[in-house]
Amino acid sequence: MQRDSKEGRTLNHRIDPRITRTVRAFEQAIVDLAAQRPVSQVTVAELADRAGVTRATFYNRYSTPLDLLIQVLHADLERGQRLEEERRAQGGYADRELLRLATAEVADHVERFVAVYRHAVADPAGSGVYEALIHHFSDYALEFMARGDSSGLPAANHRVIAQFMAHGFAGAIRAWLNDPSVTKDDLVDAAVACAPVWWTADADSMDLSDRP
Repeated sequence: MQRDSKEGRTLNHRIDPRITRTVRAFEQAIVDLAAQRPVSQVTVAELADRAGVTRATFYNRYSTPLDLLIQVLHADLERGQRLEEERRAQGGYADRELLRLATAEVADHVERFVAVYRHAVADPAGSGVYEALIHHFSDYALEFMARGDSSGLPAANHRVIAQFMAHGFAGAIRAWLNDPSVTKDDLVDAAVACAPVWWTADADSMDLSDRP
């Protein structure tokens, strides 16, 4: 019985609503401030003030405003990735359809944080946000190749391939952010069109003449 009581107290600590409120306050504060100007110009003092807590509370959880912002963006990207995993588990989707849906999820993510990303790509000191995006895409590509369930998977170094694809996709996002004439659909169409044949196992069954 004592053990159950101890486990109950531990669980209550983990889900303490005060902790949840503090984390959410920090997350909302960094998104609001980074949407106004580059995160490199956001100070811990104003971040803590906006969240309604002390600087000490911030440093108990995070290192810099950039670290906090990257955590928020990464968590949102991870939600999109979980949706893709659920679709794969459910079945009924062609690989190319899954690719388009996953790409659209990323585009939706960038659109949700468009002001943050626009500041990041324009500010050399805020390049950490853009680099984090590349890192996420690279990890995603490596995980995809590690599954080994796509036909024609190249024998070349997978880390180099992942970096090539990650920088390419991130570059497409940069082009979208920097050019008002480029639409979200343009981004998705271009990314899917540039995907290697081996990324979609059903590619051989498609009419390649339809590709742009």
